[in-house]
Amino acid sequence: MKMEKTMSEFLPTEAMNASREVFDRLKTLIGSRIKGKEEAIDSILICLAAGGHVLIEDLPGVGKTTLAYCLAQAMDSDFKRIQFTSDLLPTDVTGVSVYDEREKSFVFKRGPIFSNIVLADEINRATPKTQSSLLEVMDHGRVTIDGETYVVGEPFIVLATQNPVDYEGTFPLPESQMDRFLMRLQMGYPSVESELDILSSENSGYDDLQFENPVSREEIISIRKTVSQVYLEKSILEYILGIITATRTESEFKAGVSVRGSLALKSAAQARALFLGRDFVVPEDVIEISTSVLSHRLNLRRPSSDAIEERRLVEGIVSRILAVVPQPK
Repeated sequence: MKMEKTMSEFLPTEAMNASREVFDRLKTLIGSRIKGKEEAIDSILICLAAGGHVLIEDLPGVGKTTLAYCLAQAMDSDFKRIQFTSDLLPTDVTGVSVYDEREKSFVFKRGPIFSNIVLADEINRATPKTQSSLLEVMDHGRVTIDGETYVVGEPFIVLATQNPVDYEGTFPLPESQMDRFLMRLQMGYPSVESELDILSSENSGYDDLQFENPVSREEIISIRKTVSQVYLEKSILEYILGIITATRTESEFKAGVSVRGSLALKSAAQARALFLGRDFVVPEDVIEISTSVLSHRLNLRRPSSDAIEERRLVEGIVSRILAVVPQPK
């Protein structure tokens, strides 16, 4: 594929080098505690750079929460963990206005969502009403309470976890909520060598996590600005649209990917290109992240009673689409 770029479309060398250095530091810090999960680490860093949110869906005890804690400690940023339960209220997440006797007025008390990194642990255990309290903040980075709007600040990322097997006492995330996540990731069991390394290590938990030389907020904000400048040739945009259109015409899907989903695929491809040290997107960038970006936004017309099986079926159809949509030459 021929890439024709003007001089103004090239990223400055300084920005490329700075981004590469930040990515390397983050990957080294997180990889020092999360063993044998390079693909998951790479994906979460790509998502962070793209300014998106992550849903980590897997069985208990495979490192979902530890990965979130490691990312938080690798960044010099505010971090809050929200344990989602059936009795959690929307105000427990966003905050509430309380009457101040001395001021003779209502004062807004910020909830845990006002943080740079928010771990929404077992998000599907909260009621739909509480889940919906995340919609505005995940989409626009702000919260509206009693007619007043409050900005949560930058950088902001929600890392949500859920168990795809245990249905008792859970409320499945609606399509509108799933669409707010840039990617859905799975951890999986570690390899024999990695698990032996974990067993041999004295640091098996995350309570004592502390990293030296963490990445600053300003560095993350800078990377996000750089991602938006990564070049996309028109044929790449047409390729992305071809994939999205194919999901909308696929008879096995109840509905295709939304416009928000197509924008997510674009920004994730730009972030992957920068992560790999390029200032332009190639078809491989789109292909490699399509399953993680698109599969959780799609539902089968005839759903399976097994969530893991349904996920595999959807991912299989996405793979089939990727195989038939023509790549740019």
